Amino acid sequence: MDRKTLAILSLSALIGAASCSTTRVLGEGEYRLTKNEIEISGSDDLPTSELQTYVKQKPRSWSPLMSIYNWSGKDENSLLRKIGTPPTVYDPDLVGVSMDNIRRHLDYIGWYGSYVDTTTSVSGKKIKVSYLVTLGKRYPISSLTYVVPEDGEFTQDFWADTVNVSVKPGMYLSESDLEAETVRGASHFREIGYYAFNKSYYSFEADTLTDPSKAALKMYVNEYSRNADPSTGVPHRKYTFGNVDIYHPKTFAFREKVLRNLNTIHPGDTYCESTVNNTYSRLSGIRVIKGVNMEMIPDDSLHRVDTRVELTPASLMGARGNFEFSVNSSGLFGITPEVSVYHKNIFQGGEWLNVGVRGNFQRKPGTEQKSTEFGVSASLSIPRFLFLPYRLFEASLPRTDITLAYNYQNRPEYRRSILSTSYGYTGVHKKKLYYRVYPLQLNLVKLYSMADFFREYLGMNPMLNSAYRSHFDLGLGGTLLYTTDASPAPQGSYHYARLTVATAGNLLSLMNPILKDDNGTRTIFGLPYSQYVKGEIQLGKTWRFGNDDTQAFATRFLIGAGYAYGNSQIMPFEQQFYSGGASSLRGWRARSVGPGLSKMDSTFVIPAQTGDFKLEANAEWRFRLFWKLDGALFVDAGNVWTFKARTADDDQSGLLRGSTFLESIAADWGLGLRLDFKMILVRIDTGFVTHDPSRDDGQRWVGPDGWFKKGGFALHFGVGYPF
Repeated sequence: MDRKTLAILSLSALIGAASCSTTRVLGEGEYRLTKNEIEISGSDDLPTSELQTYVKQKPRSWSPLMSIYNWSGKDENSLLRKIGTPPTVYDPDLVGVSMDNIRRHLDYIGWYGSYVDTTTSVSGKKIKVSYLVTLGKRYPISSLTYVVPEDGEFTQDFWADTVNVSVKPGMYLSESDLEAETVRGASHFREIGYYAFNKSYYSFEADTLTDPSKAALKMYVNEYSRNADPSTGVPHRKYTFGNVDIYHPKTFAFREKVLRNLNTIHPGDTYCESTVNNTYSRLSGIRVIKGVNMEMIPDDSLHRVDTRVELTPASLMGARGNFEFSVNSSGLFGITPEVSVYHKNIFQGGEWLNVGVRGNFQRKPGTEQKSTEFGVSASLSIPRFLFLPYRLFEASLPRTDITLAYNYQNRPEYRRSILSTSYGYTGVHKKKLYYRVYPLQLNLVKLYSMADFFREYLGMNPMLNSAYRSHFDLGLGGTLLYTTDASPAPQGSYHYARLTVATAGNLLSLMNPILKDDNGTRTIFGLPYSQYVKGEIQLGKTWRFGNDDTQAFATRFLIGAGYAYGNSQIMPFEQQFYSGGASSLRGWRARSVGPGLSKMDSTFVIPAQTGDFKLEANAEWRFRLFWKLDGALFVDAGNVWTFKARTADDDQSGLLRGSTFLESIAADWGLGLRLDFKMILVRIDTGFVTHDPSRDDGQRWVGPDGWFKKGGFALHFGVGYPF
């Protein structure tokens, strides 16, 4: 028996032994709860998933950590118990609580008199609980009658709003719908001036005796709170805003004019709840303000509400760092350190100044192969839309972002620098749609020197030569991001969609008649300008599951394309797409995949494989191990391609073609470890190549015997999830 077969058999035996050991820690008469099942009879309108929430005891699905816990046997102080995950021990008392929960919920949503029973199925030390639900009766609403105070202004406002009442004849009677209407109605009246109005002023009466098959419903709007003495009732009156006072520590220097512009509450205006919320959101959106406490002080005699706002400032200055490390099977090491410092209130108006330094250093020990990249950047984020008044925006104010950056690159093939600047606006709409619009994006790329062998290589390839020369890049771009959870570390399931577009050279092309013509290329100050359009779409979804959401399955799909035209034959190198790296195809180093079926271009000592079109898909299973350590199992697939041949002797292996598309997909799988401190996540990923399109026919699929050979794996160290 060879070592490979022995290893597979040993692993299979280990997994088999682990999966069988899940009940060793249970005592006499104890059972491991393996499943809760709900069966509903009486209607197909109610999904079982709606009732699962009300089952008190949740079973834990099997995992290797459960087997580790069970290996501890009866030793309650065993280290294995601290590392492992205990099974769910069946508790019959919690079954009774669950039955009551389900019955109460069914009454709440309009299934009156429902019956819930249970059965259990025992297999050894394992038990499954089945909840048998027989739905009760539902009452359609035959009529709806309003009983409101005979008070001029409020009565008129109420009747004007009845068209928006969500409870209507023909619907089934349910407490949940009635509760939702009280919340909606109370919010509406607070919006139009009734400061003190809340849902407790509503009450309902349903008559099911006159006609047992239906419910005649009455909605009461009282002048006293529910369960209060009617004699305490006071007519509903509209309020106006009174004085507005904003306080903050004297040590917190913040311009009063900015605070006045952020405040939307104006004395004398009719009270409006959304106006209060808008002011809160505006002040909370200033990053230098950590807390906003708004106290509304009513004066019932004047029907006026004064506002007291207390601001708690955040720390003004801070620093951030990021570090990535990678190495592949060819021995090429790379590190990417990044440090930035920031001031959140540089001009005493919430302006955020950020200054950062970033490096990227790659080297192959024992050789002269190395690459150095160094960059410095500064950005200023102003909490308003410059050149437009505050009043045009409500709860969320856009920010104006101005950036300036310098990047220096020293590669074996060339040395160059990139000076870039941008001006634009960022904002959010309804807490889910984020946007960035940059009407100005400028890059000035300057090559200082070029190795003789590389100059000769480009001289034979005029099209590729245009990607590696000094140029002027002026254009605009933007990003739209929709996400169901914008928190830095989402704790539940969520999905997102991101669209990024950029274009350059179109405005400058209008000046072609007056620009200098250099062999068919228009130039500005002696530099040709780039002309292209580029777009990218990312779609991602993460499912959280397991006990306490300790497992997740994350996916991402990405497609991007760019096309050069007019004054350019090819997109600038820095705008082209690439694959590979810590957040891409993790079986490869960055820029070492593709394009298409192409082999590694030996002209570049450090990988520089790029393309005009990119397609990528990623999937990752994340699971808790112990303490703050998580594990991951992932697969990646994708590549980059070109739209047209780039060199004179191009064998067209990198072109995007239907006939070779599938075989040009690169794929890998891998394992990862994550150290999750909530505020920061440190990860290590090892990716193994499974399909390498750059290899000769018949050798593209890579098995275990090739994973630890040259070109078979890559190790990545990074901060944060890859997607």
